[in-house]
Amino acid sequence: MSEPKTGPTDADVHAFLDAATPARRREDGLRLAEIFREVTGTEPVLWGPSMVGYGSYRYISPSDPRRRGRWPKVAFSPRKAQLSLYGLKDLPEGAGLLPELGAYTEGAGCVYVKKLDDIDLGVLRRLVAIAWARDDDPEPR
Repeated sequence: MSEPKTGPTDADVHAFLDAATPARRREDGLRLAEIFREVTGTEPVLWGPSMVGYGSYRYISPSDPRRRGRWPKVAFSPRKAQLSLYGLKDLPEGAGLLPELGAYTEGAGCVYVKKLDDIDLGVLRRLVAIAWARDDDPEPR
């Protein structure tokens, strides 16, 4: 079984965020880092080349139990076209709150936001807190 392609790195998160373009994406990325750090109480880690993650949990794929790995509890990526937010809709409580977030679209595992001005940051904080509280490590460490 191959290793997951996205994992934690030793790369400098702040340098990554400072280099994000366009300027609006950089500003929103820095603001997201502040919000996620406030809610989680932990420092970010760069997962792969472009995902700013907080904490982690062990997963086993429901479709293939041989596929396992670690994934951030919550994460974001300040991509050029939009912000990608990870972990916010994984739990039923988060999925139920998501409609209150504001203007967003959904992908298979993430929520896309064009700019932070389009969403309710109080709801975002609640969604991050819900995801952060997850306790579903299927295996002992």
